[in-house]
Amino acid sequence: MADGYGFAAEGDWKTAAMTGIMKSMSVGRKGGTAFMEDYTYHLPENGEMVLGAHMLEVCPSIASTKPEIKVCPLGIGGKEPPARLIFDGSEGEAVCISLVDMGGRTRMIAQDVVCHTPLRKMPNLPVASVMWKPLPDLQTAAKAWILAGGAHHTVLSIALNAGIMSDFAEITGTEFIHIGNGTDIEALKKELKWNDLYYKLMK
Repeated sequence: MADGYGFAAEGDWKTAAMTGIMKSMSVGRKGGTAFMEDYTYHLPENGEMVLGAHMLEVCPSIASTKPEIKVCPLGIGGKEPPARLIFDGSEGEAVCISLVDMGGRTRMIAQDVVCHTPLRKMPNLPVASVMWKPLPDLQTAAKAWILAGGAHHTVLSIALNAGIMSDFAEITGTEFIHIGNGTDIEALKKELKWNDLYYKLMK
């Protein structure tokens, strides 16, 4: 991925394609772009955050620290312990993109997030990771994400934003759903219904 290749895990070709496309779109812009997955959650009241990571494959373009290489047991698959890049993600505004198949069309879901340095050291986490706060808050963002059909694999980009991705979606004729500070769940439900009707009529 650091060389611009598209990648996603478990045969997820849509996210792999988006990783490659967004890598190309990020050239010359400050910040990195990487395949990502919600790994676990930090759930104190009014301070909920997401810890994104993956077993082996997170691009060092989003690193805030110099990546280390460690050999750690994988825990599944019965293979020898693999070498892993381990680092903390960068701070800053970012966007998480999910591309989903809606049966005859694709939908791009863009979630605005703010990346943070880890709240504490995690010496027992043997993977690269990045921590972020979804906007406007985890409860609203998660509900909107589920309603829109967002997947657990995403492309996280600090170099790009929802406005840039909206332009790309318009150019390619892709449905676009934006989740951020202005998200209202009831309005989103209506938007999803109107979009379904629009795309059916467009056929």
